[in-house]
Amino acid sequence: MKSGIFTILLLCCSNVFMTFAWYGNLKLKEMHISTDWPLFLVIVASWGIAFFEYCIAVPANVIGSRINGGPFTLMQLKIIQEAISLTVFTVIATTVFNNEALHWNHIVAFVCIIAAVFFAFLK
Repeated sequence: MKSGIFTILLLCCSNVFMTFAWYGNLKLKEMHISTDWPLFLVIVASWGIAFFEYCIAVPANVIGSRINGGPFTLMQLKIIQEAISLTVFTVIATTVFNNEALHWNHIVAFVCIIAAVFFAFLK
């Protein structure tokens, strides 16, 4: 049970880094910090952030995988990761990016994702 919770917490942390690696450059541009950056520099900066995501995500998958004695199958790990990824993205998008709003159709989509997690854990 502990390894399952620890895995989920690590995946949450790793997804914060990944969301900023993928979308942080857009916030910097919106704030007029990186408006003149060449694409190469944006990519290098994003990879620098993504490095820390990998440093957290890889141990999360090692700890959580049944292959290593953890509680989750590979399919379950991936579906958990996707659900966490979208949740973290939604929180960051609606709090950091002021022009993004959560609408009813997004909530319906999340209900579908939660259903996917439920079905992934059925025996």
